[in-house]
Amino acid sequence: MTIHESAEDYLESILMLRLEKGYARSVDIAQRLNVTKPSVSVAMKQLRENDYILMDDDNLITLTEKGKAIAERIYDRHTTLTEYLVMLGVNRETAREDACKMEHDLSEETFQTFKRLLKEGRQAE
Repeated sequence: MTIHESAEDYLESILMLRLEKGYARSVDIAQRLNVTKPSVSVAMKQLRENDYILMDDDNLITLTEKGKAIAERIYDRHTTLTEYLVMLGVNRETAREDACKMEHDLSEETFQTFKRLLKEGRQAE
């Protein structure tokens, strides 16, 4: 199944919220992504139906293994691209925004090259 960019953004947001707060709720996702709560509800329903997330009785959201794998891949791309752009001299906020745009569409070959160059750049410091 092909997952769309918006679903990747939701999964990444869930992962980031769980890392930051220890939990993820729909209201937090709406705030992070700057979308409406009804939009989050629709997305959570679709992610649940496709076995990417679970919701407990308190409406706390957990990633399934399938969802976590996608979220971690996107988060790795996001953090790597952000750090690479910062290393090049881009302002951190701009780098973060640009990384969000790039993370979904960049080929694996190009991403791995960025990752290698970032690692080499850090070792040279």
